[in-house]
Amino acid sequence: MLWRWRALVVGLCLAVVVSAAIDAVRPPPPESVAVVVAARPIAAGTVLAARDLRVELVPVTLAPAQAARAVAPLVGSSTAVPLTAGTPLVPGVVVPDDLSGPPGTVVAAVRLADPAMASLLAAGMRVDVLAATPEAETGTVVASRALVLPSPAREAAAGGPFAVAADDESLPVLLAVAPDEVDDLAAASASALLSAAVVP
Repeated sequence: MLWRWRALVVGLCLAVVVSAAIDAVRPPPPESVAVVVAARPIAAGTVLAARDLRVELVPVTLAPAQAARAVAPLVGSSTAVPLTAGTPLVPGVVVPDDLSGPPGTVVAAVRLADPAMASLLAAGMRVDVLAATPEAETGTVVASRALVLPSPAREAAAGGPFAVAADDESLPVLLAVAPDEVDDLAAASASALLSAAVVP
């Protein structure tokens, strides 16, 4: 009977030795860093709320160098490109805080129904934004003489290891519009097709 106990003790000792040996040769877990990512699919032009974002721990070797590390500074920013769930919040995917239009205007991200027209617009142009619905015979002007602003979205989609997977057809146009036009513009974006007419 005693030999059985000895065999059991020897077996346990061997198990401990083997486990210790495995732990000794096992590489340590990779160092990780906090990265803010989209918590769900987010459309371009969305004003970010805390619920739209989450923090994930990512291995340092895989984390984008300029990715946001905290949610709070991003709340209230507008997305410049559409985001899929899990997309890191890196420069270019949100409208920069220092991007502004002339005094007395606000910046709006607008997706036009005709991507070819959107691709022809350049910073500095003035456009009237028209909203059209199947029920209406003519379009309605929802923003007058809006100023086209430089878009970081196309820069973010142009390349780089962490570029957002978006083509020009999915990217919005950034416009400086009058504050009293924002509500009509937002409502039209949700219920109508938007087009732009270049004006002097």
